[in-house]
Amino acid sequence: MHQFHIPVLGLGYSIDTPLKVARYGISSVVSIVDDELVERMRKHYCKLNNQPFHPIHKKEEDSRARRITAYLNLLKQLVDEQFNQLKQQAIYEESDLDRLFSLLPNDSSLKHGYELLPEFTGKPQCAIFNAILRDEIMPGDIDVNIMAKIDKMNYDENGNFTGEENTDALAALRGFAKSELSSSVVLSAGLNQRLYSYLESFADFYPNEKGILKKRITLKVSDFRSAYIQAKLLAKRGLWVSEFRVESGLNCGGHAFATDGLLLGPILEEFKQKRKALADELFGMYQIALAAKNIQVNKIPTQRLSAQGGVGTAEEQQLLRNYYGLDSVGWGSPFLLVPEATNVDEDTLSHLTNAVEDNFYLSKASPMGVLFYNFKGSSGEQQRLERIAAGKPGSPCTKKLLVNNTEFTDEPICTASRQYQNLKIKQIKSSSLPENEIQRQINDVTEKICLCEGLCTSAYIKSDILKPRENPTVVICPGPNLAYFSGVYALDEMIGHIYGRVDLLHGIKRPQVFINELNLYIDYLEKLVTSALLNYDAKQIRYLIKFSVQLLEGISYYKSIFSNKLIPDELTKAKDAVSQLNELLTQPC
Repeated sequence: MHQFHIPVLGLGYSIDTPLKVARYGISSVVSIVDDELVERMRKHYCKLNNQPFHPIHKKEEDSRARRITAYLNLLKQLVDEQFNQLKQQAIYEESDLDRLFSLLPNDSSLKHGYELLPEFTGKPQCAIFNAILRDEIMPGDIDVNIMAKIDKMNYDENGNFTGEENTDALAALRGFAKSELSSSVVLSAGLNQRLYSYLESFADFYPNEKGILKKRITLKVSDFRSAYIQAKLLAKRGLWVSEFRVESGLNCGGHAFATDGLLLGPILEEFKQKRKALADELFGMYQIALAAKNIQVNKIPTQRLSAQGGVGTAEEQQLLRNYYGLDSVGWGSPFLLVPEATNVDEDTLSHLTNAVEDNFYLSKASPMGVLFYNFKGSSGEQQRLERIAAGKPGSPCTKKLLVNNTEFTDEPICTASRQYQNLKIKQIKSSSLPENEIQRQINDVTEKICLCEGLCTSAYIKSDILKPRENPTVVICPGPNLAYFSGVYALDEMIGHIYGRVDLLHGIKRPQVFINELNLYIDYLEKLVTSALLNYDAKQIRYLIKFSVQLLEGISYYKSIFSNKLIPDELTKAKDAVSQLNELLTQPC
């Protein structure tokens, strides 16, 4: 029904977004990484809706998967109830049903029908027309996100491994697969062969007798090659990728997976040119694999293409949809300023609305070892600095979702933990490195911050379920595009902005989405070059030359598709900057 979706926003920021927007036909994505967050939100919404709550304790068998299943089933039940109530409402009485139609895109046939309905008042066709409109509307999807590489192994009280099917990612998948939802699992953050194999265990990922997939697979990818490799692996298992979701490597929120200089425009162009051929090739593998499972399919299933990362205007929305043929465009960070849709506490919201570009920065804050967009104005970042100043860097590690380091211990620990940071700082200080290098390495260590707690806190505060002794500080990870939005918006305002009915950025000087991403890549390349020239490594230099060449190719691509009146100055400056870096790299050291 809509031409955009709301991507996953941290752990807690979109954990209940479907309950706020799905009845209006808007699809959104829920993170199912943290089963403790999921369980507490289930308790909260059971209480709000006068439903019995039966807790699933952490030590119970298969508790992680069962918690996820129970919460997703509750979301579906409540959204279905909301939607059914909405469908019974009167039209043209300022009801939620009227709001649904008003939020639809301007070119929606359903919206046009709604607007024409008064012309049939008092005529026999009115009741028929009214019934048709109600039958055609549908709620948005409740999709879930699993970060494939967050797949911690788990052990019982006696230290015994509980089995591969109980690792974090596989248990989360099982929780979704056993739920009553008919929606997508969005697989992100890389390839996990064990997880892909486990998908084969669940019948809902295979077509039924009508060829319909109850559970669908969406791959969040950074480029065409990654999509091709992963989709082939799945197709050979009889699993169809129903959507490729392309995310900008740097112009996004949360974890940033930078490409080797490949820009969003050229990446989408490759999808545009190869989309049909890719579907045909995958379908051949898919048919063979399904035949081996005694399942027959004769028609290529739908394969959608979407993109997200830094989109900020209706013109950019239309460019991506019309030129590249996208089925949907993701709008993530701007919805952090929409209290009706997401969970941002009032203090953090106030800081976000007054933030400037420098407040959003690419950091080493994530314990995953992946670049992460951080916000300087968050209370979690302030607490991190205060702990360093007090000589107590690091965080207590309670949830252990991101434990992955065995440098000092047999059992993995988190690099944001106080335990790890104390051990690592002692090691660095005992080295014979120059003082400035020692301090640089210590800064890298102490930049890590606890995401497991910090990315949930805002949801707890907003839902008024923060426990008395819990850390009240918030970590938030907006993309750099949020710097250009400076208000608190109603849902109607933000959707009106997406579809060009209002302009929330009127008078704001902001680079076009492709140019903003290009600038981010130039800044990123400059830092890589500086590091490479300080610590010369021939392999790294070859990589950086390839990186800069691909950036130059991207700039040439943009010049070929944009009119000279659109952004020639920015492209010229960008090309000059990359050329200078390329020239520097090719000089003998």
